[in-house]
Amino acid sequence: MIDLISFIPRAVVQSIPLLCGSTGETLTEKSGNLNLGIPGIMYVGAISGVIGAFFYEQSLPDLSQMNPVLGFMIPFLCCILGSGLMGLLYCFLTVSLRANQNVTGLALTTFGVGFGNFFGGYLIKLSGASVPNIALAATSKCFTRKLPIAQSAGAFGKLFLNYGVLAYISIIIAFVAAYVLKKTRLGLQLRAVGENPATADAAGINVGRYKYAATIIGSIIAGLGGLYYVMDYMSGVWSNDAFGDRGWLAIALVIFTVWRPNVGVFASILFGGLYILHNVLPTGTNLAIKEIYKMFPYLVTIVVLIFISTRSKKENQPPASLGLPYFREER
Repeated sequence: MIDLISFIPRAVVQSIPLLCGSTGETLTEKSGNLNLGIPGIMYVGAISGVIGAFFYEQSLPDLSQMNPVLGFMIPFLCCILGSGLMGLLYCFLTVSLRANQNVTGLALTTFGVGFGNFFGGYLIKLSGASVPNIALAATSKCFTRKLPIAQSAGAFGKLFLNYGVLAYISIIIAFVAAYVLKKTRLGLQLRAVGENPATADAAGINVGRYKYAATIIGSIIAGLGGLYYVMDYMSGVWSNDAFGDRGWLAIALVIFTVWRPNVGVFASILFGGLYILHNVLPTGTNLAIKEIYKMFPYLVTIVVLIFISTRSKKENQPPASLGLPYFREER
């Protein structure tokens, strides 16, 4: 039997990178942009935060003198800058130059992973580490600091209070994004751009501005998922090629949540639990069973995709102009 009191917090910690990636991609897709560069953007966001944290730690004569506010804000802002620039590059290529969105997204993923591995390897050499990783334990403590009452609140504390600040920020962002998309004029105009940019343009909405804003903000949110993975989940340890397929799972999660960020909060926890299920279910000596357990997140995504494709409800479908470039003169 699975001990849910210990399993659920592990699933939540595993889910935050997926939640950030899916929330960011949902905002992007609502503008009509299909950004398959999310895995690379998460990678760049993570290494940007690592670079900022590394040089801040190097500047301190004693790590015990670290300012916890600066220890959090420096990698946080570096992550925002790095992932935001990736979103800006994607928009410049696809919105301004009307490059193919699928090709551009895949190119950004390849570039982002290469960028992260290059600078990660450089920092490893610069630190003189004997192992192929960078340990930023002092900075990690600024991200993993828990609420003082978390341990004394019993099961409630373990389930709801035992997470770092970035986890709560990510959940709040998801709910705020859902509210903006559903309940505000800004969200209505953004959805109009994704559904029919020609009609939105005729109504006086600046299509290019909305696409740029949604994609850059979405990239920043996705980048925070990469930062969380390194600073919280991995306790400040950076290793090249350690992200696995989390970026692709985040994109799959967008379909699973039918483009609703608030649903993504709970769906990402489900995916996080499925992702680590093979670690808690008994497999014995049969490794094939363990590999089947690892397939669960992808099997669930395929089932949901088939289910959605058979339904005709408009609210369960992707934006009508998703992946299609818009050029005013072609109206």
